[in-house]
Amino acid sequence: MYLAAMIGSLLASTFTRLFGRLETMFFGNLFFHLGMMLWCFHQEQLMVSCVFLGFGIGWTFQSVPIYISEFAPYKYRRALNVLFQLAITIGIFVANVLNYIFSRKNGEEWFYNLLDYALVSAVITTLSLMFPLIFHLDTPSSLIVRDFNKRAKITLIRIRGTTNVKEEFEDLVVASESSKVVKHPWVSLLKRQYRPQLTFAIVIPFFQQLTGMNMIVYNAPVLFKTIGFEANASLLFAMITGCCNVIATFVSIFTVDKFGRRSLFLKGVIQMFICQVVIAIAIACKFGFDGNPGMLPKWYIIMVVCGICVYVTGIAWSWGPLGCLVPSEIFPLEVRSSAQSITVSMNMIFTFVVIQNFTNIFCHMKLGLFIFFACFIIVMSTFIDSLLPETKEVPIEKMHVVWQSHPYWKKFVKQTDVTTNGGS
Repeated sequence: MYLAAMIGSLLASTFTRLFGRLETMFFGNLFFHLGMMLWCFHQEQLMVSCVFLGFGIGWTFQSVPIYISEFAPYKYRRALNVLFQLAITIGIFVANVLNYIFSRKNGEEWFYNLLDYALVSAVITTLSLMFPLIFHLDTPSSLIVRDFNKRAKITLIRIRGTTNVKEEFEDLVVASESSKVVKHPWVSLLKRQYRPQLTFAIVIPFFQQLTGMNMIVYNAPVLFKTIGFEANASLLFAMITGCCNVIATFVSIFTVDKFGRRSLFLKGVIQMFICQVVIAIAIACKFGFDGNPGMLPKWYIIMVVCGICVYVTGIAWSWGPLGCLVPSEIFPLEVRSSAQSITVSMNMIFTFVVIQNFTNIFCHMKLGLFIFFACFIIVMSTFIDSLLPETKEVPIEKMHVVWQSHPYWKKFVKQTDVTTNGGS
């Protein structure tokens, strides 16, 4: 599924640029619906259904962050984009709740899981049909690129709630005209002036996986069961960590525009580092190196669960949402769609590697896995502190300014490059 999502995001890039963000979101939901229906009624076609599901994930992950970034006023763009991550965390939490409920159905949980998938698929498909029919609002940037300038201005007036949009509209037209000069955005991404943005489009998803977030969230039941909790208890604790994930994401929504990207990135890693060290010490004290803990006392269980919950919240208000937000807002219009596909593809590749190898890695490294994450967190914080400029309150069509003024990246992004290839 993750490999199919990677391929789907690359294909969606061209579709998004030629036909619009909203249409890409609809087809992403359609792919997801087909995959769910195939899974429900033809279980023997599980691999095929996973390919459709992967395509749905790839298409929506490619289009939704761009849609939000281009649609929202720049003052609220960051908070609205974090809502995408919030929806993901709510989905994970609901999945954990349903897993815990279904695990008590005496062997019939497979039926209830399939019923759940069918209901979710029906809701998503219905909403994906209603949204374009009722609102039919593609982003002004996408409409201008496709030569629908009149519709773009009407849409801009409608979503801004004022007729005073002349300056913003002209900036979008200038950026659009520059983007049309770029005939091959995939090739253009390799040019020197896009080096800073391309670096973060690759590195941020890579770092995001090495926070250990997906290892903890996706494999929480396996992790807790391996530590020594019973099967149902492990599912319950996974539900608790999922709840913490949702609550902490709200913190990011209300602070991302107030404190900025760099601040949340760097403050998040401090919390994550402390928790990783504490969890590693707790496992070392109880398990040693033979992996036999004996009877786990209640105080120990509470300490481990609290440590993991605090660790999850550290990611959920920093690296989790910012991993989606920052790559979606730093690229100029002419390569934005292709660049978002790169980000999604990198995310899916690294997620695939993590999910495929988690159990073997944890069984071999044991507490060393948490020490590894803690050490890598230091590397991540150093990289962000040195190379990521602050993009708080910067309009998306003027993002090139932050790269031109950065001590290191300014030698890659020059004023002449911006004027020629997509700026104001």
